[in-house]
Amino acid sequence: MDEDVFNMSIRKFLKKVGVTSQREIESAVRAAIADGTVSSDGPLKAKVTLTIDDVNLSVDIDGDVELK
Repeated sequence: MDEDVFNMSIRKFLKKVGVTSQREIESAVRAAIADGTVSSDGPLKAKVTLTIDDVNLSVDIDGDVELK
């Protein structure tokens, strides 16, 4: 395994995850505030599940999304 290639590949994947996740969260939260589903006070509980089936990896990452 080439460690440099491996590291760069992980970084590219995480950048894609970060950008896509932020876009989706922003859109969903704005829509939920607009239709009254959630208050704009926050925080909102968030959870991401990272899986890589080939290496039997499944990790839950919990956190809060603050709105104020």
